[in-house]
Amino acid sequence: MAGQNSKLKYHCVEIVGQADCCVAAKALEGQRLLSDRAPLLPLADCDRAPDCGCIYRHHDDRRAGPRRQKPAGQQQKKRLWAGPDRRVGRGRREADWD
Repeated sequence: MAGQNSKLKYHCVEIVGQADCCVAAKALEGQRLLSDRAPLLPLADCDRAPDCGCIYRHHDDRRAGPRRQKPAGQQQKKRLWAGPDRRVGRGRREADWD
């Protein structure tokens, strides 16, 4: 599969098709797939297999959206619970521990 030698735990790929790509590539558009689970190119259902122009776009992390933490300097919302706030310290991402 794509990127099996990657050192990053959540390395992923996105399949990027050309303007006239097949239906199978369009179905995967915008999805990030863990490298060890990504299908080989050309895709099994590709009807343009001999001339397939699909490529992998590599990403260090499969999550595309922003983190839930507020950026430094922004005000936090009022807490709705009375217990102690245990959300201190580092995050769960491997990069947070480097």
